Amino acid sequence: MSKVKLPPVQSGPFEADITSMGAQGDGLGRPPDGHAVFAAFTLPGESVRLEAKEGRAELLEVIQASPDRVEPACPHFLACGGCALQHWAHGPYLAWKEDKVRQALSREGLAAADFAPSFAAPPASRRRVALHARKGNREAARLGYKARRSWTLVEIAVCPIADPRLVAAFPSLKRLAAPLFEHPKSAPTLHCTLTDTGIDVDITGVESKSGGLSADARMRVAEAAAAADLARVTLAGEILYQARQPLVRLGPAAAVLPPGGFLQAVPQAEEAMAAFALDSVKGAGRIADLFCGLGTFTFRLATIAPVIAADSDAAAVRALTAASGTAPGLKSIRAEARDLYRRPVLAQELKGVDVVLFDPPRAGARAQAEQIAASSAAVVLGVSCDAATFARDGRILAEAGFRLEQAIVVDQFLWSAHVELVGVFRR
Repeated sequence: MSKVKLPPVQSGPFEADITSMGAQGDGLGRPPDGHAVFAAFTLPGESVRLEAKEGRAELLEVIQASPDRVEPACPHFLACGGCALQHWAHGPYLAWKEDKVRQALSREGLAAADFAPSFAAPPASRRRVALHARKGNREAARLGYKARRSWTLVEIAVCPIADPRLVAAFPSLKRLAAPLFEHPKSAPTLHCTLTDTGIDVDITGVESKSGGLSADARMRVAEAAAAADLARVTLAGEILYQARQPLVRLGPAAAVLPPGGFLQAVPQAEEAMAAFALDSVKGAGRIADLFCGLGTFTFRLATIAPVIAADSDAAAVRALTAASGTAPGLKSIRAEARDLYRRPVLAQELKGVDVVLFDPPRAGARAQAEQIAASSAAVVLGVSCDAATFARDGRILAEAGFRLEQAIVVDQFLWSAHVELVGVFRR
């Protein structure tokens, strides 16, 4: 997907033909003057009327609709900034995400010999959401997502991507958030995760310079949490209420989710990625799981071979270590809290490791990829939520003699521009 240099958006309403889809899910159109513009909520093949607004082209009217245009699943679509592509039929939408991955690989001179069938998350499957709260009244706050490219709150009553159990809790979460506005600068976000033992909520964005929440506010939060039967509520990691530990099953193990801890957004996507990875490491003698987090892959890999695991999140590593005892029969797991950007696991430390899996944040892991490339590992699995940094790190492996043998595209964030993938590199 080539980059398009755009001139300033012309003023006043104008018509354009949408020729393709941009990387962020906006249609790329060309008005009669030939200048390219991006416009949200448009599709390839459409003729549309647009208007310049705040330096961008905004959709006024679809003159000729694409046959791939469908009715959005959510009444909040267009206003809410959570979804960008509910108006696109599933088939071409998924094909676009697959093409994004292929294009990113191609730009770095990579091409997978084989692509496994893509995984697409179904609606109503997300187990974690971040809900923004704004002051309402004493009984209930206003709750929702941010509008597109704005801090404005869009209050929501339904969310077709979220697990229905989270949606059912929205009224209770509004009551939970009501006591959080003692300081005028507070802008709380409720990070909600559906665990096996109930909903876990970690609250951020509450102004702490004035001493944080008062005892009365804390009591009201705890009362609201108890009434909603939440598992736990924390304020930037500090426990305000806990009825039971929030447990999540990661393959054969059950781990306690640290406050605000990272977890794959969709359980089915996690299973799809893990199954793909496991199928690629059969026969391994020793495995390294780098950027292991809570153990999304660690425990599953330990059913095959001993695992050394590392991550910068010390709380996640402690939870992983504690959870190791919940799954008898696993091979040994040795986990270490370590900043893999400042202190990557060195090639000599990977001596005896024949398989390495690395699952870095969006920024990728150039330094760690260089050490993996210099190691004696025969198989490397890359997991990424950013195809561009995956391809960049993959090129480092390719230059060391690895070949991208197979990949799978994972559409975990439904109706967004984000796409994930897992790739298998072999020497």
